[in-house]
Amino acid sequence: MAELSVKHLLGIKYLNESDIQLIFETADHFKEVINRSIKKVPSLRDITIANIFFENSTRTKLSFELAEKRLSADVINFSAGQSSVKKGETLIDTVNNILSMKVDMVVMRHPNPGAGIFLSKHVNASIVNAGDGAHEHPTQALLDSYSIREKLGDVAGKNVVIVGDILHSRVALSNIFALKLQGANVKVCGPKTLLPKYVESLGVGVETNLRKALNWCDVANMLRIQNERLDISYFPTTREYTQQFGVNKAFLDSLDKEIVIMHPGPINRGVEITSDVADSKQSIILNQVENGVAIRMAVIYLLASKIK
Repeated sequence: MAELSVKHLLGIKYLNESDIQLIFETADHFKEVINRSIKKVPSLRDITIANIFFENSTRTKLSFELAEKRLSADVINFSAGQSSVKKGETLIDTVNNILSMKVDMVVMRHPNPGAGIFLSKHVNASIVNAGDGAHEHPTQALLDSYSIREKLGDVAGKNVVIVGDILHSRVALSNIFALKLQGANVKVCGPKTLLPKYVESLGVGVETNLRKALNWCDVANMLRIQNERLDISYFPTTREYTQQFGVNKAFLDSLDKEIVIMHPGPINRGVEITSDVADSKQSIILNQVENGVAIRMAVIYLLASKIK
């Protein structure tokens, strides 16, 4: 059986293209499973997985938990807000206490970039990064690419623009790595203040005019403004941001071609996209959510097969 080249999923930058294809092929199988009347398989009956979230999450946490349960794993949920972390316990102590309960895999979201990498060097369990600060969010990028592949047949050669707050977005960075690895052409679009200075060194184009960006692309991935990470004001007002970088249905219909609209969620409706765009036939946002469970099942299953 083919297997991943990595023991942990810490970021897309540690994967190669055959890893991504293996994850997609495995997800194809699991997508069929979750659309059956009996949605469970006994694949991971002997595996215990801890979901450790040091940052708020609704969709990612639910998606991972559902994926784990569909695979028949035993699941422990840990929320840092109600834990001894508040009393000053260190990350390694917290995780080691959980691992002493004989946990095989840790799915972790943490506000500090590199937290998963740090942990993988200190604990004897498989680590899945469910988002580390503004660094990476690998399963989101995988499900985004998988959704493009499902909609357009392939990712290679497609023009994808990522619009919005690139500077604070772990989704943007993981998507850039994943899309480039699969041979897509990538541009970013947003206010200059929200584009990282190094972004062109990642091999992506920069476009500050939204209409030009959307006329160029096959797929637009619309990011929200990360208000919780904005320590200073990066643009005058939300209304001005929306006027320059928001998409409504009239704007979408006025483009030279029909493009695919994606969003990693949660959507700030009326800011980056309006409801009639989010709910239009060009949007694959709900497909992304469904694919998220299949992709996370695939990642967990493939990593679990490497646990000795």
